[in-house]
Amino acid sequence: MKKTKENVLNLGLPKGSLQESTLHLFRKAGFNINVGSRSYVPAIDDPELSGLLIRAQEMARYVQDGILDMGLTGRDWVLEMNARVKEVCPLLYARGGLRPVRWVVAVPNDSPIRRLQDLQGKRVATELVQFTRRCLKEKGIEAQVEFSWGATEVKAPRLADAIVELTETGSSLRANNLRIVETLLESTTVLIANREAWRDPWKRQKIETIAMLLQGALRAEEKVGLKMNVSRDDLDRILKVLPALQKPTISTLSEAGWFSVEVIVDEKTVRLLIPLLKKEGASGIVEYPLNKVIP
Repeated sequence: MKKTKENVLNLGLPKGSLQESTLHLFRKAGFNINVGSRSYVPAIDDPELSGLLIRAQEMARYVQDGILDMGLTGRDWVLEMNARVKEVCPLLYARGGLRPVRWVVAVPNDSPIRRLQDLQGKRVATELVQFTRRCLKEKGIEAQVEFSWGATEVKAPRLADAIVELTETGSSLRANNLRIVETLLESTTVLIANREAWRDPWKRQKIETIAMLLQGALRAEEKVGLKMNVSRDDLDRILKVLPALQKPTISTLSEAGWFSVEVIVDEKTVRLLIPLLKKEGASGIVEYPLNKVIP
């Protein structure tokens, strides 16, 4: 594929709550991105990438219009904008960890509203206005949905009967004496592309490469590598207790009757696994972090 000096991909990075976790993910994927304290134009150590920091709420519109070739934002904001973009892949991370977020209908603990249908004729405050309106309309519920500029949790019951708010754990809602009535949408970060850019062979290849590396970095986020020495007599017992991502890699050592065994495991299991491996005869156990896992 012919490449020219003009081959540059315009990348949108989310500014705000997703910014640090996104930059961390790109670093693990192999891209060094530096952002000045007051700059919206990050420096990227890839001459084929030109970056711009954009609020996640606006990202889908700029990608749709071709101002950006690709960007990272929440699927919720793609749906809110009803944007015509190519969803390349989901990336399961959020500001608080590797899990999806939810947009929920919440009301004060003492509210008579118990189900979604009880919103009929009520006032609802949210940042996710268009999606909420469409969702309620599809269920035959007529409610007054108003845009909230922030601090949405404090608006019920004095300024609204209910709110539709983003939550990861629900702790902020509980702290504000609110209870969840129903989940309207579960969302995660998605990598999106402009449809014209996706049809361009060079841009598509570049986007697919970035997607592969980002997904590999995410797969590695909660996993570690384990390497150990095992004698022939202990090998079968060791293999039975190893929860391998695939099959362990076994290499013959220079010393007769000894093997090097290497495996990828969930990080949360290591504290239980290492003592068990030691008990079964493994020695020289080394745990190491991973940057990317590409299947």
